[in-house]
Amino acid sequence: MTKITSNSVALAGEFAVLSQLALRGYDANMTLGHTKGVDILVSDPQTDKMYRLEVKTNFKNSRNKLSKSKLMGTSVSAWIMNEKHETIIDPKLFYCFVNISKETNAYRFFIVPSDVVAKYVRESHKFWMKADDKHNDGPMRMFRVGVDDEKYNVETPVAERYENNWMFLR
Repeated sequence: MTKITSNSVALAGEFAVLSQLALRGYDANMTLGHTKGVDILVSDPQTDKMYRLEVKTNFKNSRNKLSKSKLMGTSVSAWIMNEKHETIIDPKLFYCFVNISKETNAYRFFIVPSDVVAKYVRESHKFWMKADDKHNDGPMRMFRVGVDDEKYNVETPVAERYENNWMFLR
């Protein structure tokens, strides 16, 4: 099989999220273009409220293998973010972090409010910078989803709370 581009992985994640929203009765549309500020616009026909979803997708070898870090603890998965995500807080903005298994093409979805993402991205980067003076500051950040029974140095969103959190809008 040919190498799958990062653009194809991103599109696969966005379409998977659209299908999940449709199955749950939401009206959702993907936005187009590279200058947009959001991936999916969501309307809840029961409440007439509008929401925005930013989709971040990774494509990993094993979707069930946990990552372990001495500094950041155990995580279900992680996604690359940017320093701008430290300050994006909007009650109508949610992030859907999608993990696709390379082996099975199975999907996992973690729906997290923007304020939780901003706090974690900001605090985990600050902790990482303080942990070692050899760390160079740059625009790249990480968002991790942890596990419920772990103690973290930085408050970490956990899979048990955010996985398949499709009722986020209601």
